[in-house]
Amino acid sequence: MNRFVWLAALLFQGSTAAAFSGAPKSDTVQVGFGAADITPAVGKKPVYIAGFGKNRQATGVHDPLWARAVVLRHENTKIALVAVDLVGLFLQEVEKARAKLPGFTYVLVSSTHNHEGPDTLGLWGPSAFQSGIDPDYMKQVEKGIVDAVQSADKSAQPREARLGVAKDPDLLHDGREPIVKHDDLVALRFLDKGKTAGLVVQWNCHPETLSSKNTLLSADYVDATVKYLKEKYECPVVYLTGTVGGLMTSLHVPVKNDKGELLKDGTFEKTERFGRLVGQLADKAMDAAQPIRLTPIVVRTRPLFLPIDNKGYQLFWKLGVLERQSYVWTGDPDRAEPNKDKDFDAKRMCIRTELGYLKLGELEIAAIPGEIYPELVLGKVPDPAEKNADFPDAPVEPSIYGQLEAKHRMLIGLANDEIGYILSKRQWDEKAPYGYGRKTAPYGEINSLGPETAPLLCNAFRDLVKKK
Repeated sequence: MNRFVWLAALLFQGSTAAAFSGAPKSDTVQVGFGAADITPAVGKKPVYIAGFGKNRQATGVHDPLWARAVVLRHENTKIALVAVDLVGLFLQEVEKARAKLPGFTYVLVSSTHNHEGPDTLGLWGPSAFQSGIDPDYMKQVEKGIVDAVQSADKSAQPREARLGVAKDPDLLHDGREPIVKHDDLVALRFLDKGKTAGLVVQWNCHPETLSSKNTLLSADYVDATVKYLKEKYECPVVYLTGTVGGLMTSLHVPVKNDKGELLKDGTFEKTERFGRLVGQLADKAMDAAQPIRLTPIVVRTRPLFLPIDNKGYQLFWKLGVLERQSYVWTGDPDRAEPNKDKDFDAKRMCIRTELGYLKLGELEIAAIPGEIYPELVLGKVPDPAEKNADFPDAPVEPSIYGQLEAKHRMLIGLANDEIGYILSKRQWDEKAPYGYGRKTAPYGEINSLGPETAPLLCNAFRDLVKKK
């Protein structure tokens, strides 16, 4: 063979291999955005609103609820990060959506923890003994997640990325001593030839500004935040929740109108104003943003079994109000057998959940399946413990951010599951006398699986990150 023909054939073979090997072999990440409306129909049958008391039925829709997705692709790895304007989803619902999205390395679905949307967990039905879940609506949510991800995947193009962080402790109210706020807002800005192609914003606050008397479906302040950013930057926006335990809330945060008048909790005026303030904090983060490399993409997940010691949760399982598979606790967070005979009295029960760890180049992300307290994220668990705590000698759990070593970090809460509050064992306080001069037990323990949740979860996350 003529040597020039041989060389041409070799070059053709190499270019053909590159053309069919998948995404581009470079440091550039391909990014796409998609969204789907998941607002339930109001009027045909009851829609029970989640987040506060029982039997709060929707009377209309103030603003739509959405599933918003961003897809990132690099070489043979493809991941999706999805946010839904809901109070939470159990792992089993996320797994149903994943099953309809073949070809993805990882699909993460996080709920904003919206307290003004439909009951998707079963805890806010017409009575304490009846679930508020509509199975038909859950199918609508599943379809919305799938549609949003597929739309984002189709639109993925090479993008440049910038990341910025801004702080504002005045935009958070901490509902439990000690006062520890996770007040970092993280903003990812994706550019196409200098123009903003999409934003991802992560903030740590309960969307519950509309409070307990509202009966119009709404995404709460998240709607206003997304609208503000979408209009200003003329691009899609994905809002992700983060560290909301403790309790990080918009309630009781003083917010004023243009006349300097304080706005009331439970009003749309305060909700929309607060949402714009969060959007303006995102502006500050983007003003400070610097170029970031988001490749290579590393994904690690770990199934985890956690015991159910909460008597109220045990009762809800027994009554069928909570519908998810229970397991028999063996003492091993990596191994458990399904509770086939549904014996909730003679055996200690547990649930299966999932931890996630992502390393996107210079950014590390912790995917935590519930409402984790800032103390556990930032390494600020009281030491020594408050003297009246139930387990003052419990070891301090390894902090979530203490395990991360990359230049940038982010936490996504309610990631792929909602297991309730995650608080340090040495802060557990169910028995009188109560800490910090409280006259009653604090709220968090009521909605936690139990005091062993944080030790098991934080140690498992440490091991997941360190795994080679």
